[in-house]
Amino acid sequence: MTAFSKLDLDPALIAGVAAQGFKDMTPIQAQSLPPMLAGRDVLAQAQTGSGKTAAFGLALLQRLAVDQPITQALVLCPTRELADQVTRAIRALASQTPNVKLLTLCGGVPVRTQVASLEHAPHIAVGTPGRVLALLKRDSLDSAAIETLVLDEGDRMLDMGFGDEIDAVIARLPARRHTWLFSATWPDSVRGVSARLQHDPVSIHVAEHVENAPAITQRFFKVDARAKLGVLMAVLARRKRDDQGDDQHGDTRTLVFCNTRVDVDTVTEALVRKNVDALALHGDREQRERDEMLVRFSNGSCTVLVATDVAARGLDITGLPRVVNYDLARDEDTHTHRVGRTGRAGQPGLAITLCLPAEADRGQRIMAFADTTLTWDRAPKDEGRSIASAPMTTLLIEGGRRDKLRPGDLLGALAGDVGLTADDVGKIDIGTVRSYVAIRRRLASNAMAGLREAGIKKRRFRVRVLR
Repeated sequence: MTAFSKLDLDPALIAGVAAQGFKDMTPIQAQSLPPMLAGRDVLAQAQTGSGKTAAFGLALLQRLAVDQPITQALVLCPTRELADQVTRAIRALASQTPNVKLLTLCGGVPVRTQVASLEHAPHIAVGTPGRVLALLKRDSLDSAAIETLVLDEGDRMLDMGFGDEIDAVIARLPARRHTWLFSATWPDSVRGVSARLQHDPVSIHVAEHVENAPAITQRFFKVDARAKLGVLMAVLARRKRDDQGDDQHGDTRTLVFCNTRVDVDTVTEALVRKNVDALALHGDREQRERDEMLVRFSNGSCTVLVATDVAARGLDITGLPRVVNYDLARDEDTHTHRVGRTGRAGQPGLAITLCLPAEADRGQRIMAFADTTLTWDRAPKDEGRSIASAPMTTLLIEGGRRDKLRPGDLLGALAGDVGLTADDVGKIDIGTVRSYVAIRRRLASNAMAGLREAGIKKRRFRVRVLR
């Protein structure tokens, strides 16, 4: 393994890497960072969870002229969720570098809001092709100084029909620039984009070695349509001992995939009627609503997140123990990305797939794609066992980075003025204008009242429970 310290990176970036707990580079980082830092175009093939975001994020930050308040880099992503994840990851790497400005530009947010934000140009813009193109056409996003274009998950963007938008965006960028294309696969369409956009790119292919592969156990249950909900309830109610050989309840969060938005809503409503803390995530939700659902699921305020394949890429939930394919994925690649939401960062994961008898052949093909023989497990029976409630509740605070709030400020107010212990406070997320903090469910009302009364940093903010 090669350490990040071996690279000729700015000391502040090395400190930012260390603050994230990173020491050694992953294979994609070790192979792609040197040519990117040297100013070469890169065409890289790497799977989700391989560390590619940190690779191009560090290269962008190293090449940045922070003292110039102009947009110097553009990252295009296929979905809002991935764009938001990329922004958070780069911002974390820049945590020790002062005055770096990033902006996420995606649909689901009023254009006028983003136009106002672009009055102060970000150093790095991250967004989806459609919204970025709209802002370029309005001359709100100034592309004149963009030196680097990153196409993240290029195969997915082309699969989603963004080819024309990508070409239109690129037509408005400077011809002299660096182009870094990252893709999980290299179909002819991706190679065609590379041939049109890149100059003598360094081609990088990182094969997933067995020792680096995530420790994901896959189980397939053959289930009749009428029995699917009962089997899902049985899966959710099983103790951790049944899945991982442990006799503790542990982390019970589960990400459930359905093929359609209608099915997502139907399954979620059925779970809620059975007193399960479940939320529905799909493309019909407003961006803020989707963001808040992900915050609640990530911090333990929601037990089950039911989602379409909008969550199959770009959703990085730390330590997610379990994924359930309530509906069998339509193709091998989608199944792989769904399953890849668990078993990340070296943690074990469990992926359960419910398969109708008529879908058995497709299930066999999906596993054959992964060079694995499918074996059918016996589906558990719904015995009416209770499903543990989410241990945390999320407080929404109407203040964020614009108000100079930091995680330590919220923790200090809760521990000092409100009287909570560190164990009572969970994950803290600081946004631009709002912040979210997870509190032990039984203490949420007291915490909310305490913050309203005592304030934060001698200032009063609106506080409410996020539902």
